[in-house]
Amino acid sequence: MVAVDDLTLELAAGEFFALLGPSGCGKTTTLRMVGGFEQPSSGKIFLGGEDITFTPPYRRDVNTVFQSYALFPHLSVFDNVAFGLRRKGKDKDEIRRLVEEHLEILGLGGFGPRAATQLSGGQQQRVALARALVNQPRVLLLDEPMGALDAKIRKTMQVELKRIQREVGITFLYVTHDQDEAMALGDRIAVMHGGKYEDLGAPQRVYDEPATQFVAEFLGACNLLAVTSDRGELRLPDGASIGARPASMADKLDQIAQVGVRPEKMLVRRDGAAPAPSGPATNTVSATVTTTIYLGATSEYELVTSWGAPLHILAQNISEADRLVPGNKVTVTWERDHGFALPASPHAAPAPMGTANDESDA
Repeated sequence: MVAVDDLTLELAAGEFFALLGPSGCGKTTTLRMVGGFEQPSSGKIFLGGEDITFTPPYRRDVNTVFQSYALFPHLSVFDNVAFGLRRKGKDKDEIRRLVEEHLEILGLGGFGPRAATQLSGGQQQRVALARALVNQPRVLLLDEPMGALDAKIRKTMQVELKRIQREVGITFLYVTHDQDEAMALGDRIAVMHGGKYEDLGAPQRVYDEPATQFVAEFLGACNLLAVTSDRGELRLPDGASIGARPASMADKLDQIAQVGVRPEKMLVRRDGAAPAPSGPATNTVSATVTTTIYLGATSEYELVTSWGAPLHILAQNISEADRLVPGNKVTVTWERDHGFALPASPHAAPAPMGTANDESDA
């Protein structure tokens, strides 16, 4: 079985790069090969132009933060952070300066004398980060480092981690199965599946214009509408013409099998209410509401189109009068540039994995 299949990635100095994908896709194996904990059966790994493919982990200018922080419980916060520097033979004054400097960066100023066991989960994670960063590696590898934290602390730590990365200027290679986390943190993200990445780019581009059905479904909710090519146009099953990005696909219409639209990009209006937007830049379909879910700030609607396809729509709760109920006949519209063309795909994305780690990659 191939864990990582002919993968080529190039990270820029100082970049925050996120590897995203479900358990078993190869992302943790990729990170472990960069760290030297796994040996590739073919190919090479370079760090700053130097071939480190067979360089042992302790000689690579790379540090790793795992989901398990692996702090030494019998040592203080200061001694945990100073551990690597002492192994390198740094003098006491330099060790103190570097440790105190990095504890300040991590928001742990004054925590040095405390025992690691006296800290919260979020604080322990910061100590693990400080211990890795204090060695000033060229690349910091992070393998699901927030997996053990609750949702509120994770949100706070995402903001802090981005700030820390910008402040220290070190290249981060971050592995996660959490879509929101990858988009919030990554300057670029690579969505992996089956040992390869299916899309790579800035989070906004990958979300708004994914390359494959797998990426479209894994990176958030997505409506997929079957289309056919007819005399230079894409048509829905009811015969209506439909437009989508990218414009570069204009000469490849016969390769397009679906048009994807994110639920928040669609507008829905009850038939007989104010006229729906129309014009050459707008797509329009008729549908019937089957389910409504009230979520406070928003409502989720499940619809079925006139030809039987399901639609999922997310709408802001601006007006009570605009709220829909099952059975309502509605018109759904969206801008043509909000749809993205997709080729035929042999597979779809699995459901989000919650908080499971990615140990099965190794």
